[in-house]
Amino acid sequence: MVVGAFPMAKLLYLGVRQISKPLANRIKEAARRSEFFKTYICLPPAQLYHWVEMRTKMRIMGFRGTAIKPLNEEAAAELGAELLGEATIFIVGGSCLVLEYWRHQAHQRHKEEEQRAAWEAMQDEVGRLALAFEALQAQVQAAASPSALEELRAQVREVRAQLRAREAHVPSATQAASSSKN
Repeated sequence: MVVGAFPMAKLLYLGVRQISKPLANRIKEAARRSEFFKTYICLPPAQLYHWVEMRTKMRIMGFRGTAIKPLNEEAAAELGAELLGEATIFIVGGSCLVLEYWRHQAHQRHKEEEQRAAWEAMQDEVGRLALAFEALQAQVQAAASPSALEELRAQVREVRAQLRAREAHVPSATQAASSSKN
């Protein structure tokens, strides 16, 4: 069972959205009961909504310049409470979308930073390997080539021959010295 792959943030956002519906219902209920809430919060948006809706309908039907009667207080309070409840659900849903977008962007930035760091590490490793390769290449070039080895072997043979020739002269000189003493 993979727990890390389960989108806990999405489940949390879904829970918040589900909680927003009862919250909107409580706000509607409070709007119906409280005189201040009804007068200053619910009625003005409801009357504006009613005015815009009726004006649009009248223009579509071809009536221009007719006066629009405001809603009675009870109907306006009900419409205002509904608008407020829908606005609450819409705001919570929109907030969830914005939060999910920000979370996704942060995840993308983190992923890009990891990729950039991995790329830089690879470039550093390639540079280090290039330097090591150049050093090894220089060592190989500095090492004697096969023809140079043959030349060195010939020089060693010549030195040995010269040493043998000296050894041959040295014993005869030591023998002469020993015979003159006797």
